[in-house]
Formats: sequence, structure tokens, C-alpha cells
Amino acid sequence: MRVGVIGSGRIGGTVAALLAAAGHDVRIANSRGPASLRDLAAERLRPATVEEAAAHGEVVLVATPLTAYDALPRDALAGTVVVDAGNYYPSRDGHVAALDDDRTTSTEWLAAKLPGARVVKAFNTVHWEILRDKGDADAGDERLVVLVAGDDAEAKQRVERLIEDIGFAPVDQGGLADGGRLQQPGAERYGKVLTLREALADTPS
Repeated sequence: MRVGVIGSGRIGGTVAALLAAAGHDVRIANSRGPASLRDLAAERLRPATVEEAAAHGEVVLVATPLTAYDALPRDALAGTVVVDAGNYYPSRDGHVAALDDDRTTSTEWLAAKLPGARVVKAFNTVHWEILRDKGDADAGDERLVVLVAGDDAEAKQRVERLIEDIGFAPVDQGGLADGGRLQQPGAERYGKVLTLREALADTPS
């Protein structure tokens, strides 16, 4: 699959490398430009501009602070599956009233800025070192979990396939509103390391 990654920090850089190692064609970008990403270049992983990464990806992972959302190329991302790996931290991002009073989730807030994008929440609850070191496609129910939320079933399925390709187990939390709240900082499963067996046992029937 062609994947664009916008954001080259620990989550963005780690997921980009894992997806490239799994055989996907990945372009990674940040606000500083491709020259700053030469050390990340590898087979099937190429530095790009933000616009190039957005245009390249059938799926585009956004792993940036919320303050960078307004600079995303809206037109290039229309119709694209966009994975929001970010979290709202007021101490870093400044206060957003609609998020502070829980009128919306940070992923719905992003989706409102990207008309036509098929937005999915994933990769925001797992520490980057877990992603880097603990993927195991052969572990069955002992695979570690990556939580997923979204309103577009087919978009979620694409993201879930990518999660499986890097050795983790996707667990669907529901839509962007309810599921997004289950994945945000402060929620019970945020930052919690769960196996698929444990996650399924902990899910109400």
C-alpha cells in the first residue's frame, strides 16, 4: 500500500519504518523539509515534502501536534484515509475550548479541518518503544493491541490491515465520538499495554 506519514517524531518515524519494513511504499514528511529526514531514508521509505506525502498516500498518518493541523494540505487529503495519531495536550497545544469542555474529540476536530477526508483514530495510545519492539505477527491472541476508532468502516479496515502487518492486533473502539473518547488521554485504556486476549476479555458483550 502507498502510505504517507506527516510528522517524523517518535510515533511517525517509528510507524513509517515499520510499515516500510513490512513492504509498504512509504513517504515521510515534516515541517522542516526532506533534507532533515535523510537519516530516516531506507528501502521503501523516502523523505518527502508534506504535500508529496499527502498526495502519495492511499493512507496518510498524521503524527503532529494539534498546532500543525491548520497547515495540512486539505485538498490533497480529500477522499484519503487519514489516520490521526495525535493527542490533545493543553500544556503543549494551548487550550481549545471545544476540547476542554468535551464538545468534541481531537480527531473530530481534525476531521472538521479536512473536508472529505476519511479520518480514523489509531496509534495514539501506544508508547513508541512498544511499537518499535513488540510487534509479533505470529503471537495470535498474545499480540499487543492498537486501538482504532472511526465512522468509515472501510477506512478502518484499511488501517486495521496496516496494524496487523506490523505485528499488532487492532481493536475497534467504535465511532470517532464515543471511540475517540475511549482513546484520549485520561481514558482507561490510554497508555495501557494490552494483549488481544486481555482486550477481548475486558470488552462488554
